[in-house]
Amino acid sequence: MKTAITPTRAENFSDWYQNLIVAADLAENAPVRGCMTIKPYGWAIWELMRDEMDKRIKACGVQNANFPLLIPIDFFNKEAEHVAGFAKECAVVTHHRLKMIDGKLQPDPDSKLTEPYIIRPTSETIIGEAMSRWVKSYRDLPLKLNQWVNVMRWEMRPRMFLRTSEFNWQEGHNVFATHEEANADAKKMHKLYGDYMREVLAIPSIMGEKTPEERFAGADHTYTLEHITQDGKALQAGTSHDLGQHFSKSFGIQYLGTDGKLQYAWTTSWGTSTRMMGSLFMIHSDDDGLILPPAIAPYQIVIIPISRDENEDELNKFAENLAGQLREQNIRVLVDTSDMRAPDKMWKWIKRGVPLRVEIGAKEMDAKTATITRRDLGKDSKKTISDKELLDTAKDILNQIQHDMLAAVEERNKKMITEVSSLDELDKALRSGKIGFFKIKYELTKSEDFEKMMDAYKISRRCLDEKDPSYVYVAKSY
Repeated sequence: MKTAITPTRAENFSDWYQNLIVAADLAENAPVRGCMTIKPYGWAIWELMRDEMDKRIKACGVQNANFPLLIPIDFFNKEAEHVAGFAKECAVVTHHRLKMIDGKLQPDPDSKLTEPYIIRPTSETIIGEAMSRWVKSYRDLPLKLNQWVNVMRWEMRPRMFLRTSEFNWQEGHNVFATHEEANADAKKMHKLYGDYMREVLAIPSIMGEKTPEERFAGADHTYTLEHITQDGKALQAGTSHDLGQHFSKSFGIQYLGTDGKLQYAWTTSWGTSTRMMGSLFMIHSDDDGLILPPAIAPYQIVIIPISRDENEDELNKFAENLAGQLREQNIRVLVDTSDMRAPDKMWKWIKRGVPLRVEIGAKEMDAKTATITRRDLGKDSKKTISDKELLDTAKDILNQIQHDMLAAVEERNKKMITEVSSLDELDKALRSGKIGFFKIKYELTKSEDFEKMMDAYKISRRCLDEKDPSYVYVAKSY
């Protein structure tokens, strides 16, 4: 059977993913190495994802702010353990102007900076410096901040939406008077992310704490959300960190307590990024293109008038009237009146993952009906209903699609998690080509034998089991 995306997932998952992004018109590689240009349709998805996340973050008492893109290298030197995790990925600004030399614009040797700046890979250091000035008393706590920005981490093996040198994200940074408050908040934001991904992206997460070997540089605890992609690999979709007093001591974040004594505060950081989009695309899509959950689909319904030249205006008017009534229900609707052939229009919106496709021809217009097809179910769901039924049930259909997409991933994930009782059993499963997550006793992964398996099979510890931390999930990852 011919598919819109070739090769198929089964034939070459990596190439399928790259071609999916092109077919759905989401993004393209930029002229800057390792970077991407997100195209309007891709950005519209991100805006919907961002806006809903922003609402949930603000509901936790967090305020948005914006901090500088350039960070003095001296700030990084204050937090050596943190810097060690990013040193190989940092882009460095060393000059402040260009000069024409030998007919080419080059950095002016006379403009070399006394102290280089780092293009932010993350903002704990520069936000920590600001917090040291903003926090003086227990009355200033808790201080909860978030910013929506782009960051730079020089990527050696870029892949759009998964690993790019520049990407967009939100990063939250909170300060508390006690460790108990800080740790509870780190867990709260971890749960917020899990709820968001389940309810909005229709993706269930494997949630738990990173092992000491894998935790964020400079953190006491790192809580992660791991997704299982269709090829069985892990994708880290978000993290929340209990940073202890590492950053408060490095940057002097102190407050005067109720007892009149000066003491160091406790900080957290938490973030998600456009990597969630890569997860969304890899988890839900099929060999014909995207399948988008209605919650973040730029168009939840696309109406395609199938006209003959003589009835085109009348048919378009009928379609626009139907769309207007759907929009009154706060449904995002597009009427495709372009001059493309009807089959080409259908394939365009199939590839772009629109949840519900509505086709209207002269026959439907005369009978006041519409032919609808759910993207997640495909042609087997195609049926003709009255325009009144469409108006009465459109929201219910979209809600059902959202529900069914989550249920489908949950069912698939059950088959992708295997519990093993020994390293030999894990080795046998990996050697046989079995894919997915493997649940194993954490103690068993502390041996040299497991370290060798990590090198041989390119696996890693993803996180401890949230319900039983004596177990850890192991998988190959993106």
